[in-house]
Amino acid sequence: MFTTAYAARVYAELEAREPWEKEYLQAVKEVLESIEPVLAENPALEQNAILERLIEPDRQIRFRVAWTDDAGALHVNRGFRFEFNSAIGPYKGGLRFHPSVNSSILKFLGFEQTFKNALTGLWMGGGKGGSDFDPHGRSDAEVMRFCQAFMSELYRHLGANTDIPAGDIGVGAREVGYLFGQYRRLKNEFTGVFTGKGLDFGGSLGRTEATGYGLCYYVHEVLCLLKHDSFVGKKVLVSGSGNVAIFAAEKATAMGATVLTMSDSSGYVLDPDGIDVELVKDIKLRRRARISQYAEQRPHATFHAGRRPWEVPCDIALPCATQNEIGEEDAQALIAGGVQIVAEGANMPTHSAAIDALRAAGVTFCPGKASNAGGVAVSGLEMAQDAIRLQWTFEEVDERLQTIMKGIVAESLEAAAHYGLGEDLFNGANIAGFKRVAQAMIDQGVF
Repeated sequence: MFTTAYAARVYAELEAREPWEKEYLQAVKEVLESIEPVLAENPALEQNAILERLIEPDRQIRFRVAWTDDAGALHVNRGFRFEFNSAIGPYKGGLRFHPSVNSSILKFLGFEQTFKNALTGLWMGGGKGGSDFDPHGRSDAEVMRFCQAFMSELYRHLGANTDIPAGDIGVGAREVGYLFGQYRRLKNEFTGVFTGKGLDFGGSLGRTEATGYGLCYYVHEVLCLLKHDSFVGKKVLVSGSGNVAIFAAEKATAMGATVLTMSDSSGYVLDPDGIDVELVKDIKLRRRARISQYAEQRPHATFHAGRRPWEVPCDIALPCATQNEIGEEDAQALIAGGVQIVAEGANMPTHSAAIDALRAAGVTFCPGKASNAGGVAVSGLEMAQDAIRLQWTFEEVDERLQTIMKGIVAESLEAAAHYGLGEDLFNGANIAGFKRVAQAMIDQGVF
């Protein structure tokens, strides 16, 4: 429930205007409820129509992508780019290639990205894009033709000081390479207009690991500051088995935890001996096979088809798969299993009702715009390296990443304390990110 008339009005108008955009409405509602203490103390926010301007993207780009498969058949997909807000820097956010992609999902991602990028302290605005194209099962040649067709339209909206995409679900190193190559060909210039590039053409060491590692650095700082504890001896659940999940499991294990689970859309594996991350890398990154094969190669591991890992007792849960993967029943199962911390590795993986249940039970909840900001943080570092035509060592990048993630925890706690919210990382992160963007918008005037 809203406590300020301004937030209530803005949300009601959005809901009436676009009632079908459920994911976007969910993201907006969560943020508006969090920042109401700021709205109540600062009338200038309403006078400058900050909320109305924030919830409407600066630019919405939609286009047709026509491409041919290896048999010569023609296919047509939809392409999108939502440039949300550039008050603190050029638009920055990934491209997602997945059949589920629609305007609601991309708008929620772009909206969240605006505040996530602000929390890093780097000069990056928020954006998101993608297509309903599914790269799975497609040949390299088919993926290349699709990426070239996609970039043939999108390139005119991009630039190193305008809009810098990166990868996301369905857009890995292969896709980024093809997209960047087409941009370079069309523009006849080599600029840092993409992040997540190959190391031989402007990429950054540590970018692949950044979101998963950054998630663990964030949780480690929370454990130290709020629990006077560490990862050592903790039982950790990880969902997903992509880059974020794999490198979160790798870093949590290195920090002394026992990672019990990983998953994909077919179900989850439970390994009481601790997940063998190298085996998961072989199955998912090299063979691109189902996670169920893990249980076939580990003596004590079991595969649980069609189920999520949240029923397993744990100390820490790291949802790293996709949006709304933790529902209210899952949250109750986590609470019953003794969870102390839930930290989001994916974007909005926890449903609103589940967040309420976890927080009501005293579980420390770490929102994705803060806890998974490591990926975009290192993307920002990649942009800096591209600008100076130098590449930092892995250790240099990793040290900067740790500093950024510690800073996000500190800034979130400071914002929460300022408004009498105690150690509320959820509201603190939303407030801290919002205040930075809103102040920049006010300072720059209305446009």
